[in-house]
Amino acid sequence: MRYVFRTDYAQDIRLLRQPGQRFWYALLAIVMATLPLWASAYWLSQASFVLIYAIAGLGLMLLAGYTGLVSIGHAAFLGVGAYVEGYLVGHGWPFPAGMAAAALLSAAAGVVVGLPALRVKGIYLAIATLAFGFIAEEVMARWESVTGGNGGLQIRPPAVFDWQFRSAESFYYIALVLCILVTLGILNLLRTSTGRAFIAMRDSEVSAQSMGIHLARYKTLAFSLSAAIVGLAGALYAHKLRFVSPEQFGISQSIDLLLLVVVGGLGSVHGAFLGAIFTITMPQLISLAKDWLPASIGQATGLQAVVFGLVLMGFVLFEPTGLYGRWVKVRTYLELFPVYRKGMFKRQKAFQKSERLK
Repeated sequence: MRYVFRTDYAQDIRLLRQPGQRFWYALLAIVMATLPLWASAYWLSQASFVLIYAIAGLGLMLLAGYTGLVSIGHAAFLGVGAYVEGYLVGHGWPFPAGMAAAALLSAAAGVVVGLPALRVKGIYLAIATLAFGFIAEEVMARWESVTGGNGGLQIRPPAVFDWQFRSAESFYYIALVLCILVTLGILNLLRTSTGRAFIAMRDSEVSAQSMGIHLARYKTLAFSLSAAIVGLAGALYAHKLRFVSPEQFGISQSIDLLLLVVVGGLGSVHGAFLGAIFTITMPQLISLAKDWLPASIGQATGLQAVVFGLVLMGFVLFEPTGLYGRWVKVRTYLELFPVYRKGMFKRQKAFQKSERLK
């Protein structure tokens, strides 16, 4: 049985709060840094996709998990980042400058989408973001001089002047470094007054406003930061696929991103990575399972959508805290055994008094 005693505020806000985390994170860093040395090309490609989706998941997690604003149109920001990166790199920009521009323009689009969040919330905000997703997809299809229209846009490999990163190993390291930087940035943001304001708005807008938090300012900031991070993921996504088209950033992609954060665990940075692993590996597992299923089921169209829908319903009903929440329960059971009390994590309907004022 383990107890963690904290005696000052610095211990409560440090990044590594639990004993032993330094060892496990160091081991993970060694594995990720040496992955190209022992992994096959296929698994290296899958790891790159996991890192890209983890970055996108972190962006949506910042909005939905830590600010409480629902968005089902975030694939539009992924598309904005991808097309901005592809267009600028195609015109000779170094890829770091193109990624910075992709993040900035995605943030600007996030501000535009964040404006309805000042007056609507809940399902109405979700519908507003969905409408933006449809509009963005239509713009990508119609603006042929920039996006190539429905014919798509070829993307050049990332390059800094004459130095090109064509190999899968070099791209993997680019994605890994960017993913680490984004993760550290979000973790540090959550320790600042801005991050605490986001969490306060998520818990209760009435209470947050009574404490002097400017709701309009922080909602707009949350949308812009989330969109900028997803735009960065879109830039990497474009370089990874070397080709983008409007249908890649439709409603199905937005649902995949939402599924990522829900299955991984809302309000958890770890959940974004677990959700990304689930999103990338689940289609592969479904493909393998088709050989063991009857032909009427295995060859049916829409099997993946049905499985994803059932998984999402299962997590919402039986494990709303996601994969990371399940791991926390298992870890707590192992730490408290044999005095673990059944029902410790039982869902309760607890409301703050300020919530009744809504």
